[in-house]
Amino acid sequence: MKRRGLCTLILSLNLISGFAQFDKTVQNRPYTDLRPFHFGVLLGTHVQDIEFNNIGPQQITMDDGTVKNVLVTTDQDRWDPGLTIGVLGELRLSSLFQFRIAPTMYFGNRHLAFKDFSDPDQTGKPTEQREDLKMAYMSTALDLIFASPRFNNHRPYLLAGLNPMLNLNQKNDQQIALKKYDMFLELGLGCDFYLQYFKLRPELKFMLGLTNSYDSQHAGTITDKNMLPFTNSVNKSTSKMIALTFYFE
Repeated sequence: MKRRGLCTLILSLNLISGFAQFDKTVQNRPYTDLRPFHFGVLLGTHVQDIEFNNIGPQQITMDDGTVKNVLVTTDQDRWDPGLTIGVLGELRLSSLFQFRIAPTMYFGNRHLAFKDFSDPDQTGKPTEQREDLKMAYMSTALDLIFASPRFNNHRPYLLAGLNPMLNLNQKNDQQIALKKYDMFLELGLGCDFYLQYFKLRPELKFMLGLTNSYDSQHAGTITDKNMLPFTNSVNKSTSKMIALTFYFE
C-alpha cells in the first residue's frame, strides 16, 4: 500500500509539472524590457473627423455694398483615412511604467460638405458644395504607458498622454481653414509581441482635440466675397482621430 501511495504521489507531481511546463514557452528577447532607453520606428493608418459648430443665419456684405442673408451649414460627412509614419524613443520608469515620445507625421484628407439653405434647387432642397481639405500634421506625442507583467511572448498595456500638433497645410484659397497649432488628448491600448529579432507593438489610440481648431482669421484673407458665407458658417471646430499604429522596436 505504501508503494502504491508513493507511486501515485510521484505520478501526480509529474503530471502537475508537465501541465505547468505546457503553459510556458521559450521567451524571445528576454532582456529587451530591461533597457533604460530604446528607439524604434512606427507605421500605421488613421481616420480623421472634425465637428463644426454652425452659427446659423448670417448677413454678408457684398462688394457692391448690398447685404445678403444666408444660411449655410458645414460638416465633415465621413471619416477619412490617412497615413501615419514616425519614430519613437521610450524611457523605462519601472517594471510596469514607460514614458514614450514619438515624433510623427499624419497625412490625410477631410471631406467637407456645405449646404446652402438660402439658395435651394428646383426641388426645394439646399444646394451642396464639397471641398477636400488636405491635412499634414507634424506631432510629438508624449505618452505614459502602463503595462502588465510579461507572459510568455506578449504583454498588454494601456496608455494616456498629450499630443501637440503643427498644421503644415496653410492655404488661402480654401473655404475653411484650421489653426496652425492644435493639442490632442490620447487614450489607447495595445500589446507587445516579442518576436525573434524585434518587438512588434500593435496599438489602437483614440485622439480628441482639446482646443478650437477653427481659424477665425481666415475670412480676412479671402478676396472672393462669394466664399464668405461658407467660411463664416462656423465659429468653432474640434478635431478627432482614431489611429491604428504598428511600432517596431
